[in-house]
Amino acid sequence: MILGIGIDLCMIPRIGDMIEKYGERFLNRVFTEDERIYCERFSSVPRIGSYAKRWAAKEACVKALGTGVAKGITLQDISVFNDAAGAPKIALRGKALAALEELTPTNSRAEILVSLTDDTPFAMAQVIIQAIYV
Repeated sequence: MILGIGIDLCMIPRIGDMIEKYGERFLNRVFTEDERIYCERFSSVPRIGSYAKRWAAKEACVKALGTGVAKGITLQDISVFNDAAGAPKIALRGKALAALEELTPTNSRAEILVSLTDDTPFAMAQVIIQAIYV
């Protein structure tokens, strides 16, 4: 059963401008340490695109949760990573995890599906949260 769907489109140059203007302060406020380590492996243009896709995924996730960035949820509560096969995944903690638990019906577990893409100047993410009955 689908519990929530979120989509976000972001301008890659906008994220690049934020990084240039605010530097580490912006990166540390928005992205987890693991996300920063992952993105910093790339050269300039792919690095900014990677950050932009993660930004879009975080925004799409809060839309799928039905909260937006509210109820004390921060973008640091949402971590975007790649599994061993390279597929994007999302892990939640803190108030984002609490919102997911509240959304999830009894006798089920939540699964978060995420798809990322970019084509300069855009980065896009779609998140679907579904309940799997156990």
